Amino acid sequence: MSNLYNNRLTYAILGTGALGGYYGACLQRAGHDVHFLLHNDYDRFKEHGLVIESPGDNFNLPRVHAYNSAATMPKCDVVVVALKTTQNHLLLQLLPPVVKNDGIVLVLQNGLGIESEVAQIVGNSRVMGGLCFLCSNKIGAGHIRHLDYKEIKLGEYNPNYQPGGISDRMRNIGADFEKAGIPIKLAEDLLLARWQKLVWNIPYNGLSVILNATTNELMTDASTLILVKELMDEVVTGAKMCDRTIPNSFVAEMLDHTAKMKPYRTSMKIDYECDSLVSESR
Repeated sequence: MSNLYNNRLTYAILGTGALGGYYGACLQRAGHDVHFLLHNDYDRFKEHGLVIESPGDNFNLPRVHAYNSAATMPKCDVVVVALKTTQNHLLLQLLPPVVKNDGIVLVLQNGLGIESEVAQIVGNSRVMGGLCFLCSNKIGAGHIRHLDYKEIKLGEYNPNYQPGGISDRMRNIGADFEKAGIPIKLAEDLLLARWQKLVWNIPYNGLSVILNATTNELMTDASTLILVKELMDEVVTGAKMCDRTIPNSFVAEMLDHTAKMKPYRTSMKIDYECDSLVSESR
């Protein structure tokens, strides 16, 4: 029987940034065997581990399993893909050495169609998607600041994104995250869940860059709030064209969550600012 149906799962984190580093750290603190793939921060991680700042829950992991090559990592039951999607061309080399023969790849990325790309590498039956509602920033090498929210919604991938229902392995992986303090929801329809995530991502990520604004600035200005709502409506229309219905109540829920959220620079805004600094320094 696959270890995915047992209690002791091993985890690999591909992409140890604000998202992968935070979730991986929580899993390790809860007692799980976690292995982190790094690039620029490898030496810092190897020597000092991870520092997590979180409201009322700061913690340090002075020792972590850190690697600068996937080829040197042990094979794991669950391989978490937390890279930027612009790096997904690397997965063809990264995934085969790390995922067990009966293991699964959990894709914690934004966008549409990304699980099908991973399935071409590891097979249709070995891919799961995860939608993260997380406010977290990497503020230095091995240093992550978690600001607000941390829920993950899990869904099974099926060819052509047919609804996959809720599986035992979803429940088992979800239970590991919940023991690590991460709220989990289980989705019967991964494609619907991805469209729901885009209801938030498309307006806030895009507008945060174009208007140079944090989430609270977008919510408190009447004109930008209108833009946010209009973009959300467009995403709902797009989902409907793909035979997925998002109720108005979900849009209202996203607006309410964001209004209550601590001021947040989106990941796209941070990436844009970092790229701009690099360009200016050349």
